[in-house]
Amino acid sequence: MKTLKTLLFITLSLSFFACKAEEKKKVAFTEPMEVSSPISKHSIKVALLLDTSNSMDGLIDQAKAQLWEIVNELSYAKCKHEQPNLEIALYEYGNDNLSSRDGYIRKILAFTSDLDDISKELFSLTTNGGSEYCGTVISASLSQLDWGNDADDLKMIFIAGNEPFTQGKIDYRDAANMAKEKDVVVNTIFCGDYTHGVNTKWKEGAQLAYGDYMAINHNQQTVHIPSPYDDLILQLNIQLNGTYIPYGRYGKEKVAVQEMQDANAEEYSKANAVSRTVSKGSHFYNNSTWDLVDAEKEADFSYDKLKKEDLPENLQGKSKAEIKAYVEKQKKERERIQSEIAKLNEQRKAFIANEKKNTNNGLESAMIEALKKQAKKKNYTWN
Repeated sequence: MKTLKTLLFITLSLSFFACKAEEKKKVAFTEPMEVSSPISKHSIKVALLLDTSNSMDGLIDQAKAQLWEIVNELSYAKCKHEQPNLEIALYEYGNDNLSSRDGYIRKILAFTSDLDDISKELFSLTTNGGSEYCGTVISASLSQLDWGNDADDLKMIFIAGNEPFTQGKIDYRDAANMAKEKDVVVNTIFCGDYTHGVNTKWKEGAQLAYGDYMAINHNQQTVHIPSPYDDLILQLNIQLNGTYIPYGRYGKEKVAVQEMQDANAEEYSKANAVSRTVSKGSHFYNNSTWDLVDAEKEADFSYDKLKKEDLPENLQGKSKAEIKAYVEKQKKERERIQSEIAKLNEQRKAFIANEKKNTNNGLESAMIEALKKQAKKKNYTWN
């Protein structure tokens, strides 16, 4: 059996040929948590399907500890010299606490670019023994999620677990055919012996949908490599948090979530907290649904839509000109901090690359290898 408390992941927005610019979705500023993030013309969509039955605690720990390094690696990707966005959807399956009628699966998050929400859900997962139906959860993710119709998008599923791939009422081969029809690649991560995964059809499940099969030691501890630049980057994180201007019904709540996910990352190591800070300094970390600095960048944003009660106390009673000036000040300060984080991270990356030559962090290494291999087919490049 298995236990998977939590998983994350990521999807960026990318296309590669003559990708057509999509019109940005409108954002309702009075109820920011209920609105999807704007999507660019370039997209990579990644759905993570995690087994949360007994025995998968190690895999969940790897997910928690390695989320930010995976996000960071994706942030270096480019398509035709453009930086893509990132989105992820999250499912759990194989948990006795889930509905048997639904095949013991649950959609935790639809595609989202809210990295804090992904981290929050990852850290809140619990495990319990159950039946693991791979074909069922793959089929559900294909039918329930909005994969879009752009043939140039990179669309990927990562499913992780350690029970036979053949269980459940929906045949994994039928699920693979559905994936091919939607141009979605299915990657399988078997938690255990490589040959055992092959014998229980995890490799075939990937090959049928043009994906990669990987086997990892899910109980392996994540190796975090400290660098001489960590303390400076963490100091910048404190400054970065000070540039956010929460607004709307959920603004204060989202600030609390941001702080909690900082603490969750630090729980694993200082180096992991640094990785999260680097992610927060990237273009992936967009909080336009609750932060005025990010919201102001949206094409359909208007200061006229803001209500007094939606503003933080220090801006209530201010004129529109005063609010705009304050937002601009915070924006410039954030850009300065993010620039410093990026410069320090370049030095940090070089240091870690030299120290990490023989390091293999199971889940992280497997996902990044598959992502890069499949992205290459659509002319993605890495810095």
